[in-house]
Amino acid sequence: MNPKDLFSLSFEALVDRKVRTLLTIMMVVLGCSLVVVLNGLSAGQAAFLEKQFNTLAANVIFVSSGQRGFRDASAGNALIINNVVVEKIKSLPLISDVIPEYTGSITMDSQGNTERASVTSVDPTKLTVELPNLQYVDGSTVNPTDRASAIVGDTIVHPPGADNDFVTLGQTITATSTYSMPGGKTVTMTKNYIVSGILKPSGNDRIDRSVIINLDAGNELLHKLNKYDQLIVTAATPDDVDTVQQELTSTFGKTLGSITPKAIMAVRQQAASGNAAFILMVGIIALVVGAIGIVTTLYNSVTERIREIGTMKAIGAQNTTILALFLVEAALIGVIGASLGVIIGMGGGYIMSIATTTTTGGGGPSVHIPPIFAPMDLIKVWLLSLTLSIIAGIYPAWKASKLSPMVALRRE
Repeated sequence: MNPKDLFSLSFEALVDRKVRTLLTIMMVVLGCSLVVVLNGLSAGQAAFLEKQFNTLAANVIFVSSGQRGFRDASAGNALIINNVVVEKIKSLPLISDVIPEYTGSITMDSQGNTERASVTSVDPTKLTVELPNLQYVDGSTVNPTDRASAIVGDTIVHPPGADNDFVTLGQTITATSTYSMPGGKTVTMTKNYIVSGILKPSGNDRIDRSVIINLDAGNELLHKLNKYDQLIVTAATPDDVDTVQQELTSTFGKTLGSITPKAIMAVRQQAASGNAAFILMVGIIALVVGAIGIVTTLYNSVTERIREIGTMKAIGAQNTTILALFLVEAALIGVIGASLGVIIGMGGGYIMSIATTTTTGGGGPSVHIPPIFAPMDLIKVWLLSLTLSIIAGIYPAWKASKLSPMVALRRE
């Protein structure tokens, strides 16, 4: 039997059992699309994290107060970071600079429009220490001593989904902060700022979603009482980072915590890889379930077509022809299911990425991470789906090829 006739007979057999065939194909589509979606989202997240890492200077160390853990013996030893601590760190060897920061969240009003935003209080001239490639839009000015001046990140200026800019250069914005006083009394602080600068997209979501004001303004607005939330410590060279980190640990012990961009990247990648591997197994299991569906469909098809198989053998069809006939049916299910699965998976990946956002904290806007679909990965998933489909068809095809024509023809 020539390949054309073999394909025609196999296709007609699937059409004759269209409902069962459609359900089996959908099982393959489900497994294949799941694997495609998860691969794409995982690759997109990895690229996003790499981009985040590349925006940071290689010689910085982020220093914060020690962890205050539940029932932790060292919980009471967390160090309050103030100017005394800053000067102590500056005196350590191999340290180029120490940049203190206050952080918090505010409600920002711009011409009657209100948004939640993060606020970073720091010497604005030091922003490029952490982000060497940071750039401003034309017309921006940096006023490090002006307590009424604010620099606004790109994501705040251009909120996702908005048609118009939220703020413009020279505009006055109103920032409202809420904090608690001893005794539980809640106090609201409101200040006006003039937007003196707007940042171009930096790739660092913490800065892109922040309003940046100087230290004195942040201390007042957030009611920090000269207690810093974070220090950015810069080593003399990137090669000195590990040594400086060890020196900080040796000097302050657990009362201060320190972490480098490299360590942040490693932790995030490890967590993302573990999560992606687990969910990817779910997709592969769905593919296996689809393969079991193919076994069931073709095995039932063999049972229903015993007389047909007997007739074909009686007129001269060889065992290999019957074997090939059912394997082609399995391959057709695999080809259709895998092809639809790849297409639907890519579409589903883009749809899911819209709903999948990074944690921004502080009420800031979400960050969209588009999926990345590598052609080679798509080909591998397609071939895996097809291969499982063909493997699933081997036993029913073998069973059909071994039927005795005399026995088959005697079946009512």
